[in-house]
Amino acid sequence: MSTTAERPPVGARHATAGRRLAWVTAAVAAVAVAMLLSVALGSRTIAPDLVLRSLFTDPDELTGEAASAAKVVRELRVPRTVIALLVGAALGLAGAVMQGLTRNPIAEPGILGVSQGASVAVVLAITFAGASSLTDYVWYAFAGAALAAVAVYAVANRGRGGATPVRLALAGAAVNALLASVIAGVLTTNAATLDEFRFWQVGSLTGRDAEIAARIWPFMLVGAVLVAASARGLDALALGDDAARGLGQNVAAVRIIGGLGAAVLTGAGVAAAGPIAFVGLAVPHLGRALVGSGHRWLLPMAALLGAVVLLVSDVVGRLVFPPSEVPAGVTTALIGVPFLVYLVRRSGGRA
Repeated sequence: MSTTAERPPVGARHATAGRRLAWVTAAVAAVAVAMLLSVALGSRTIAPDLVLRSLFTDPDELTGEAASAAKVVRELRVPRTVIALLVGAALGLAGAVMQGLTRNPIAEPGILGVSQGASVAVVLAITFAGASSLTDYVWYAFAGAALAAVAVYAVANRGRGGATPVRLALAGAAVNALLASVIAGVLTTNAATLDEFRFWQVGSLTGRDAEIAARIWPFMLVGAVLVAASARGLDALALGDDAARGLGQNVAAVRIIGGLGAAVLTGAGVAAAGPIAFVGLAVPHLGRALVGSGHRWLLPMAALLGAVVLLVSDVVGRLVFPPSEVPAGVTTALIGVPFLVYLVRRSGGRA
C-alpha cells in the first residue's frame, strides 16, 4: 500500500507524456497550416486547389491562370515560406537554449551579441566591400555573428568561475553596446550605407529566394544537432551549477555546446532574414506552458512554435496594407512587446 501511495500512478505518467505528444502533434499541424497560408496569401490570393496544382503538376502542363499562379508559388512564395520555417525554428530553438543556459526568463538570442555582430558585419561589408545584395549579406552576417558570439564567451570566461550566467549576460550587454556604437558611427558618416542597410536591419523575408535557403540550411542543421546534444545538460543546469555537477554533467561543456549551437542557429537566421525580434523571447515561454520545462520536449516544441509565429507574422504583414508589406520583424515586435510587458508584470519585479 505504501509503495503504491509513494509512486505516481503509471497511467498519470503516460497521460502526461500523451498530453505532450498531443501538443507536439498539434504544433506540427499548425506549421502545415501556416505554410499553406504563407504560400496562398499575399497581394495576390491563390486558391488552395491552385496552390496544390502549382506544387505537384509539371509547370509545362499548366496554362493561363494556373501557369501564372505556379510561377508565383514556385519562384516567390515557396522559397520565402521555407526560409520563414527555417529562421523561425532556429530562433525558437536558440531562445530556449539561451534561457536554459542563463536561467534568465527574458534572455533571447541577442544576449550573446549575435544579432549585433551580424549587423556590424553587414554594415562594414556594404561600406568597404561593396556588398549590395541579400546573397552577399548572408556570408558576412554569419561571420559577424560567429565572431561576436566567440567574443562574448571569451570575455565571460575570463577569471575565476568561468562563463557563469551573470557573466554571459553582462558580457553580451557590453559587446552589444560596443557593436551598436560602431554601427551608429558608420551609418552617421555614410548615407549610402544607411540606405542599403536599413532594408536589411528591420528584419524581413521579402525578396528571399531559394539560393539563400540552400546556403543557410546546413548551418541550421549543425546548430540543431548541437542544441539537441545539450538537452540533458540544460535540464541539469536548471537545478544550478553545483547540482548539475553532482549529476555528472560537465557544466562548461554544456555551456560551450549549447551556446555554440544557439550562436550558429541565430547567426544563420539573422544572416537570412535580418534581426527578427522577440521570437526567441516569447516562443520558449509558450512552449513551457504546453509541454513543461524538460528540454527534450521543449526544444522541438520551440522549433515548431517559432516557425508558426514567424510564418503567421509574415502572412499578417503581407495582408495589412496590400500591395505593400509590413516587414516580419516589425510584426513580431508588435506581438512580442505586449508579451514582454506581461512577463515583467507576472514576475512581480522578482529577479
